[in-house]
Amino acid sequence: MRTGLLLVGWYALAVGAGSAAGAQDAQVAGRVRDAIASYVHFTIFDDVAVIVETGVVRLDGRVTMPFKRDAIEKRVRAVEGVREIANGIEVLPLLGTDIELRRSIASAIYGHPAFWPYASMARPPIHIVVERGHVRLTGVVSSRVERQLAFALAQVPGAFGVKNEITVERTDG
Repeated sequence: MRTGLLLVGWYALAVGAGSAAGAQDAQVAGRVRDAIASYVHFTIFDDVAVIVETGVVRLDGRVTMPFKRDAIEKRVRAVEGVREIANGIEVLPLLGTDIELRRSIASAIYGHPAFWPYASMARPPIHIVVERGHVRLTGVVSSRVERQLAFALAQVPGAFGVKNEITVERTDG
């Protein structure tokens, strides 16, 4: 059975059994999450998923600038408990049309009154990844209504398609 921890956005999901190794991986993953979250250049236009398995960290996702890929790896390498890193972060193309599309979608989503509480956060939870006009929304929101509203608001002129990978935060009860 596979053990480890998967971080999607800034939320952790267990991948395997709750063994001692799994608990240690959870701690490492939390420290990795904090290292990425505290990186000042990591924005809503970047998205990195983290998988930790027996101290081996796999980074996947997309960032907007080449220096971010290397800086994130360097920050993660310094985290206590990280034995090895597989850096699968890709750099998005530097296209003016993609930059404008990111701004339009961010304005549409975070400018909507339903998302003002998120917009005021230091690290807003909805990430907008644009690659050659194709849009992918990631992150976590509080309800299915917010998930669908973000998807609808992202349908702006110039987007070739929007893939909604936003998850809804699980609440107990």
